[in-house]
Amino acid sequence: MANLDVINETPLSMQELKDKLDDIKKRDKDLNPRGIKTYDYINKFLKKDTKKNKEKLGELGILRLKDKHINKIIDLLPKDVDELKSILQGENLTLKTEDLSKIIEAIKNV
Repeated sequence: MANLDVINETPLSMQELKDKLDDIKKRDKDLNPRGIKTYDYINKFLKKDTKKNKEKLGELGILRLKDKHINKIIDLLPKDVDELKSILQGENLTLKTEDLSKIIEAIKNV
């Protein structure tokens, strides 16, 4: 197997990945088996179009919130602060309760 070098690592939400797979599908007419499984998984678990959510969370101006955190939040769409805390629990990130509440309100309002 060839050695691959990672040039750039960018976190994607499930919606962004679905869009990229759609582009590949249009270009190549079909996906490889791994792409097909990924596409099926995304169609099964993607809750709704998340582009507006990503914009809303970016506008909140919470400096400690990185792209990978935003993508994780919009993919899972927590309903309350406790769910949000459990989503972010494995990350090296601490947010104030008011920031957590802002995030939940931003998700609910979209």
